[in-house]
Amino acid sequence: MTKVNSKKKNIVVIGGGTGTYTILTGLKKYPLNLSVIVSMMDSGGSNRIIRDEFGLLPTSDLRQCIVALASDKSSDVLRNLFTYRYENGTGISGMTFGNLFMAALADIYKSQKKALEKTFEMLEVKGKIIPVTYDKTNLVARYENGNQILGEHEIDQPDEELGEMKIVELGVFPEAQANPDAINAIKEADAVVLGPGDFFTSILCNVVVPGIAEAIRSSKAKKIFIMNLMTKFGQTNDFKASDFLREIEKYIGEGVVDYVLINKKLKLPKLALEKYKEEKATLVKDDVKDNHIKVVREDLISGTIFEKVKSDRLARSLIRHDPDKLAKAVVSLLRQ
Repeated sequence: MTKVNSKKKNIVVIGGGTGTYTILTGLKKYPLNLSVIVSMMDSGGSNRIIRDEFGLLPTSDLRQCIVALASDKSSDVLRNLFTYRYENGTGISGMTFGNLFMAALADIYKSQKKALEKTFEMLEVKGKIIPVTYDKTNLVARYENGNQILGEHEIDQPDEELGEMKIVELGVFPEAQANPDAINAIKEADAVVLGPGDFFTSILCNVVVPGIAEAIRSSKAKKIFIMNLMTKFGQTNDFKASDFLREIEKYIGEGVVDYVLINKKLKLPKLALEKYKEEKATLVKDDVKDNHIKVVREDLISGTIFEKVKSDRLARSLIRHDPDKLAKAVVSLLRQ
C-alpha cells in the first residue's frame, strides 16, 4: 500500500457524473490526498447494458473519475479512448470504449474490483476512486403523489407527468451496505465535498446508502456543499438554494454542512437560456442567508457552453462550473 504523505490534506469528494469530473479535474492540480466516493446506481444508457447483459455494477461514473484523475504522464491516447463514444454499430452505439474496456477486464480477472484496480494502474490515477457500495442495488424514489419509482435512469429522466411531482423520499432497494473503504475515507478526511451534480441521482444517491450519512455526521472534516447552477426537471423543479440545503440536511442532518459555495449572479447566453427553457430548467435563485452554514459567493462558472456528442443518448448540462475556480475556492476553505 502506498504511504500517505501526512503533510497533505485529505479531501473526499462525494458524487458522480459531470459535476464530480469537474471538481476532480481542478483539485488534482493541488498537493492533496484525493479520494472520490462514486455512485453505483446508474441504470441508463450504456450502464443498462453493463448491468443487464454483463451482470456488473455500472461503470460510467467511475470512468469519468478515472479520466479526471488520470496522471498527466498517462497516454493521451488512453484518456481519449476512455471517453470515446461509439456512434455506429448494432448494440454498441452510444457505448463508451472505457465501459467496454472495464467490462472486458472484469471478465478476464473474474472480479470487477480487480478490473478497476488494473484500470487505475494503467492510467496512473492520482487519488483513490471508491465505489460507494459493491452491492447490486437500485435507487428508489417516492413522490408526493405516493408513487414509487425504481431505477436511477427513470428518476433522472421521468415522463412529463411524474416529472412535475416532488421527490419526498429517496432510498436504495434491495438493501445495500456502504463500502468500508468509503467509510474510512470519510473518517480520515479533512474536508468532505458534496456536489456539484444531479442532486438526487448523483449526490444524494450516495448519502442514502446505509452508513454514509452516519460517517459524514461523525467525521471531523469540514463539510462543503457546492450549489448547482441550474434546476433540473424531475428532480429539483423550481428549487431555490434554500431548498437544496433543506433537502441535504434532511438526509445528513441539520447543522452538518459547514460551508456552501454558490456562484455569483450571472447572465446566461441566449442560446443556453433557450435550451434550458426547453428542458424546463432555471437558474438556481440564491436566497440563502448566513445562519448555521457559512455562505461563500464567488465567480465559479465556466465561460464555455458544452455540447454533447450525437451518440450520447442522455441529457447533459450546457453550463458548468469552472474546474480551476471551483478547486481554488474549496482549497481556500480547507486552509481557513
